[in-house]
Amino acid sequence: MATRSGAAAGRPYELVVFGASGFTGHFVAEELARVAAGAELRGSLRWAVAGRSRDKLQGALDRAAERLGKPELKSEVGIILCDVSDPSSLADMAKQAAVVLNCVGPYRFFGEPVVKACVENGTSCVDISGEPQFLEGMYLKYNDKAAEKGVYVVGSSGFDSIPADMGVLYTRDNLKGTLTAVESFLTVKSGPEGYSIHDGTWKSAIHGLADQDNLRKLRKQIGHKPLPIIGAKLKRRGLVFYSQEFKEYSIPFMGSDVSVVKRTQRYLHTDLQETPVQYAAYATVGGIPSVIKLMFAGLLFFLLVKFSFGRNLLTKYPELFSCGRFTKKGPTQKQIDGSSFTMTFFGEGYCEGQDPQEGKPNVKICTQVKGPAVLQNTVYTRLLLDRRKRKRTHSVCKRVLSQMVEAGGSGVTWVSFWSRKMKA
Repeated sequence: MATRSGAAAGRPYELVVFGASGFTGHFVAEELARVAAGAELRGSLRWAVAGRSRDKLQGALDRAAERLGKPELKSEVGIILCDVSDPSSLADMAKQAAVVLNCVGPYRFFGEPVVKACVENGTSCVDISGEPQFLEGMYLKYNDKAAEKGVYVVGSSGFDSIPADMGVLYTRDNLKGTLTAVESFLTVKSGPEGYSIHDGTWKSAIHGLADQDNLRKLRKQIGHKPLPIIGAKLKRRGLVFYSQEFKEYSIPFMGSDVSVVKRTQRYLHTDLQETPVQYAAYATVGGIPSVIKLMFAGLLFFLLVKFSFGRNLLTKYPELFSCGRFTKKGPTQKQIDGSSFTMTFFGEGYCEGQDPQEGKPNVKICTQVKGPAVLQNTVYTRLLLDRRKRKRTHSVCKRVLSQMVEAGGSGVTWVSFWSRKMKA
């Protein structure tokens, strides 16, 4: 969606972090403070935090100031009182900012009022939603309005689904030829403290899986035609399978990666006439004991999620039903510091000079991205700090990817391992 409007350029704040006192929000605020004080901006960024409680917002700033050794931060950053259930307060917040970074989820319940307030008031909005129904619903309802206002509405700008979306583009750019299909494999490593995930993600999964019928209806309403399949059709793997590449078992990745990548590929094909890439996402899970535990927990989850009482149980006791992986408190700082992820991409396509419409794919490529568990904060912040004029989200993200590849991206590493021709 189009560029920042002229009206937004004269507002008191360039960025506002909405929900800065929440679990994700305080990490985003801290990263934003770090970047704002860096060599590129040198303290010139005008930004604020927003939420319901002044005391909690001040506490988030105090924490960031202490961790960064910047006591002046508490007086440099503005505070805006705002409640997601109060449309007038959302409008007041939006009117004060060029861009709102929305950290208040689950987005299926709390996201639309923020998008609506931002679009109506000529303010760009960015979130880290990993909920396909919310993302695609906001596209249907607000895409044209946002274009008229000249603002961005950018979803899934965190772990869901920047590594996947940018990884496919990075793989395409490193293949000398035409990329037609990619499989990604996510591996998460933890330190001595182990790792856990905040239950906000758990809640999103519960309601997302329970509402699959409405997602299908939404997609019919949007009415996109299927993307053309170039080259051999990508074969989908089973619910549980042994990955020869990693020598361990893997399962389909249940996040929003496939939905987000498909939307990007649709834009590239429809608007830029580029070859669409087929995509499948998987996650490694380990050996037989892990598979047994996962199958038991997964079966129970899918059984309970169909009923309201089951969803209530899953929501109330995330640690019990997720075998301790999801908690109401989320990971500790030590767990975050000790955790990392690796996403490996295996692509195939056609070498230079070969028509993708003729014959079978004849070249393969492997690329990889590695990063810290707090990748979302790095990408989220850097995405918003690109103030150059852009017509589409993809253009913004591609520039951010280029910057992160060149500069290391605060611990994020992109590697192209190999590219080779396939045997005839």
